[in-house]
Amino acid sequence: MNESVSTMQTVRIALKSHGWLVNKRLFLPVILLSFLWWPFSRETTQQVLADAFFQVGAFVYASLALYYLCTLRVPAETISRFIARHPFYEVFIAAFLGALPGCGGAIIVVTQYTRGVASFGSVVAVLTSTMGDAAFLLLARQPADGLTVMAVGMVVGSLTGIIVNRFHNYRPELIEDEFSSPQDDSHTSATMRVSKALTGLATRFWLVISIPVLLIAMALALQISPADYLPVSEQQLTLTGAVLAIVSVTLWATGSVGTGYSSLTSEDPGSQPPDWKRKAALDTQFVLVWVIMAFMLFEISMLVFGVDLVDVFQSMGASAVALAIVIGFLPGCGPQILVTTLYLNGALPFSAQLGNAISNDGDALFPAIALSPRAALLATLYSGIPAFLVGFGYYFLFEL
Repeated sequence: MNESVSTMQTVRIALKSHGWLVNKRLFLPVILLSFLWWPFSRETTQQVLADAFFQVGAFVYASLALYYLCTLRVPAETISRFIARHPFYEVFIAAFLGALPGCGGAIIVVTQYTRGVASFGSVVAVLTSTMGDAAFLLLARQPADGLTVMAVGMVVGSLTGIIVNRFHNYRPELIEDEFSSPQDDSHTSATMRVSKALTGLATRFWLVISIPVLLIAMALALQISPADYLPVSEQQLTLTGAVLAIVSVTLWATGSVGTGYSSLTSEDPGSQPPDWKRKAALDTQFVLVWVIMAFMLFEISMLVFGVDLVDVFQSMGASAVALAIVIGFLPGCGPQILVTTLYLNGALPFSAQLGNAISNDGDALFPAIALSPRAALLATLYSGIPAFLVGFGYYFLFEL
């Protein structure tokens, strides 16, 4: 018995000392390469990868680069001090920060709450209004819809935050001074050095390809075939997009130890000091990975099982709205990007997108869960109420 326990401990230590052996992210590039190797799915997989890279990745990177180039110039502490000095406006400020694409603004407010500076209503407001990284995808593909969702989220978040402060301004018994990510000593310094080097490679990769890829993506969006102006065929262009997508997915998979749920469903942490080039590259890879998974889910379901997921979701009616809202309760931005991709492909109605945008809390829920699980649960439940009201209200008024 003791020998078996000792053996298990030895195995655990060996796995921990070789982080790549337990990296859950590696499953995706392995699965994609398997589909590319299988002749039955090779052409479909190549097309999915190319479409995801040119139709989504290029535009998302351009949007993220511009956004972070502007916003990262404003220190988080400056925003925190402003909230502390203007408590009357804190709910509106929190709702505005949440409505901004990404999860940075929401994490600022949650951190302020754990320090005892912000009210519980501001936490509910920011979690209600935030759409996380899915906002970048929606803005890149359907700007009008993205702005509409952001505006609705900001209004609903403000109203919900005010109501919560009026009736239940919850305070946990223990308030932490600051939030810091727990250190995991199970990963060797060699593994971390490799991840850091690959992160730098990803940053340079996107900087180099960004302009030519964006030009190709814009031509495709305008129904102009790049093959008419470049010395490449349509097949070669598709292959190029597929290869670039695989490279991006592999950089995402190997750029982190990828051992927990949050490493799969949330964006990689930013560097200090913040670097817009690094942040844009890593977040683009994260969004692209979840878009590829959604695209593959569509195509493989049709190819292997003959099931059209668009028809399946469209036949669900109001149940599709409820499903999108419930998915919003899952921590992290990954599942929410999946919902937005379903909407952009016509599988889900706008009411489902609205409901999911309001119910989802993005990556901001992770520090909330770590510091005050009860507050995180209450905030999620409170943000779920307006999600059902707005989602089903829009569905029954405009879509039924």
